[in-house]
Amino acid sequence: MEEVKCRAFLSAVDHGSLTAAAEDLGYTQSGITRIINSLEEEIGFSLFIRSKKGVVLTENGRIMLPVFRDIVRAHNHAAQLSSDIRGAVCGVLTIGSYFSVSSMLLPPILKEFRTLHPGILIHMKEGSNREMTAWLCEKSVDCCFCAKPGTANCDWIPVFQDEIVAWLPQQHPLASADFFPVRDLEHEPFIQTSPDSDTDQDRLLAALQLNPTVSFTTKDAFTTYNMVAAGLGVSFNQRLISENWVGNVAEIPFSPPQYITLGIAVPSLRDASPVTRRLVEYAKKTMRSRFQLSPGKKEAGAP
Repeated sequence: MEEVKCRAFLSAVDHGSLTAAAEDLGYTQSGITRIINSLEEEIGFSLFIRSKKGVVLTENGRIMLPVFRDIVRAHNHAAQLSSDIRGAVCGVLTIGSYFSVSSMLLPPILKEFRTLHPGILIHMKEGSNREMTAWLCEKSVDCCFCAKPGTANCDWIPVFQDEIVAWLPQQHPLASADFFPVRDLEHEPFIQTSPDSDTDQDRLLAALQLNPTVSFTTKDAFTTYNMVAAGLGVSFNQRLISENWVGNVAEIPFSPPQYITLGIAVPSLRDASPVTRRLVEYAKKTMRSRFQLSPGKKEAGAP
């Protein structure tokens, strides 16, 4: 089974369109169609349901998806390993990350990494814990920068801990307090970011069995931050997220203190490509030089 056919298949899956896959890989529409048709003839069944809106995987196509990913990954791995032997580091990396981590933490890391390894192309996929767990399970990412995945069978490297703090409007009575009782969240209008997505908010609320009165929901932490600044309610998040944000928001430590461990998840370190292992080691060293992983601190919601 040719790697080029598998790569065309994966591009069509990622874009949901043969036309977009053709543009992505530099083929004509008829060219990508011939490649997919040839692959379907080779394996003996249809991979896609096709319509004017694009393509959707058949059940058999869904079953074959991880197999084709493994074929392309093995091809990339071989190419990267041979380039390492020749002394030229090159390859493609697909990284999953929180929106906050990808915007706040990764840019300087990736800038220096690309300076050291300019031949590496990096694709970013941003999402929630739930989305990254799915990406790790289907092996559509090389690694993820996130909290520990809940259900994915992967290798997890804890890197540093960040404090979770309450976000209060500046006019709030406790805006100047030394701490905010975590259970007081149940007595405030609450602004929740991406509910039911296995976010860090979801995890802490579940761990402490808190049931705040949700007045607003948002998709983005920055929107939540600005809604708190406008006095529409309270919220909470990692201290790192709002490090460079400016607004009328007081960030108050919880009582008892709450922390989250962030790190790097890899589908399999044993099977990871040389480029992936280089990034993991570089990112781990860089982040630990800035932050400290303290084993004495407890995870959010821990008794």
